[in-house]
Amino acid sequence: MFDVAVIGCGPVGAMAANLLGRQGLSVIVLEKETEHYPLPRAVHLDHEMMRLFQSTGVIDRVEPDMVATDGHLHVGADHGVIRYMGTVGKPRPFGWANDYFFYQPEFEAHLRAAFADNGRIGLVLGADFSSLSQDDDGVTVTYAQDGAQRSLTARWVIAADGSRSPVRKALGVKLDDLDFEEPWLVVDAEVEGPVTFPDLTGVPEGADLQRLSVMMCDPARPATVVPGRRNHRRWEFMLLPHEDDAEMMREENVAALVGAWMKDVPHKIVRAATYRFHGLVAEQWQVGRVFLAGDAAHQTPPFFGQGMCHGLRDVANLAWKMAAIVNDGADEAILTTYQPERDPHVRGVIGAAVAAGRYICELDPAKAAERDASIRAQSAQKQGETAADLIPAIATGFVAQGTPAAGQRFIQPILTDGRKLDDLVGQGWRLFVRDNGPEGAITASELPDNGAVQQWLDAREVEAVLVRPDHYVFGTGSAAELLALRDAMLRQKLEIAA
Repeated sequence: MFDVAVIGCGPVGAMAANLLGRQGLSVIVLEKETEHYPLPRAVHLDHEMMRLFQSTGVIDRVEPDMVATDGHLHVGADHGVIRYMGTVGKPRPFGWANDYFFYQPEFEAHLRAAFADNGRIGLVLGADFSSLSQDDDGVTVTYAQDGAQRSLTARWVIAADGSRSPVRKALGVKLDDLDFEEPWLVVDAEVEGPVTFPDLTGVPEGADLQRLSVMMCDPARPATVVPGRRNHRRWEFMLLPHEDDAEMMREENVAALVGAWMKDVPHKIVRAATYRFHGLVAEQWQVGRVFLAGDAAHQTPPFFGQGMCHGLRDVANLAWKMAAIVNDGADEAILTTYQPERDPHVRGVIGAAVAAGRYICELDPAKAAERDASIRAQSAQKQGETAADLIPAIATGFVAQGTPAAGQRFIQPILTDGRKLDDLVGQGWRLFVRDNGPEGAITASELPDNGAVQQWLDAREVEAVLVRPDHYVFGTGSAAELLALRDAMLRQKLEIAA
């Protein structure tokens, strides 16, 4: 019996396998396709994902093909800036740039190549999920391969099998529709020069349009221009009510839409596809020993680039808890914290993306003008916001509720030798104390971090902070009390507020 069977080997499934394998769990990954999908789909991830790649030992593989960029710019109907979520010149409290773009086929190849570094990970290609059954001890998964029916057993299953998730359907789990659906044409191209923008007003000093995700909130045709790694660029064009999906995907129509942004710049269309941008969340993320993750559990409109980030957070959340059960004898009840922690997180970000989508997709010129004035006024009150600010704290679950900063992401300062905090202190649970603490604690005043952790403790007026393996703050306060509470929660049947 395997510890975990992962169904689906896209980025979320592959990352789950690496996280689990690195902790010493036995993992088998079932992937329906025999070859990588050769075209780009997701293109963006953030600093939190880069830190997870550190945790998993894959950072040296993936970082060379990541391109750090400068955030998000929303432009109104009058071609004036209405919202700027830029990161140029701002501190990097988590050690990485806020936004990175990548090329998914490369990225997936790197994650699979890392299987060899991360323990006992088996990959079965051409494995088409058929059914599953489960009892108190494990899950039996049946799949078709090479014309034959095969099966395996695992203690748990993580279904990272995409938005159409056969596993979710087999479990009978319904989706909660958050009432957002808009048709968009997504075009990927290889370009040999800069994107040509119309004359824009109000672009902040120091902002480079070639390094920003630019959202044109133009009622004539809402569109997004997205930077990519090396010569890859992406455009997303909203389809208008009278337009037909298939007609708009015709080569000449795609060429006309993209060509307007590529004045005299050589470019080659790589892919054009129409999508319905949805806001959907599974009603149940855990059914017994089976857990939904990534697009199988939720689908997010892409307006802040958080779709894949959600999925990677999902499996990071599951992985440390499964490892605690297998390696440290924690009670399996800790897995019941998965949905209570992740569901509100996802809904918070989807809510922000849907709200942005509603104003981005406004096609009435008069209402668009009113929107521009309203958002400019709101933005003036939120100077300095970045996409990182959209991510809420974990409010309920495996956290010391009521203690300052519980559930927030913990900082990762750059050290005086250029490394990042995790490179020095390692992974897993980390207890940082102001002065003397129990054995294994990390004394903040002794860290070569220019006082960053000490200042973090001072700002919250706490003596210690206990950080979870997924880099979220378990709680703050007395070191001894935090450790005692953590250990009690690992070993007791938890009553988690839904």
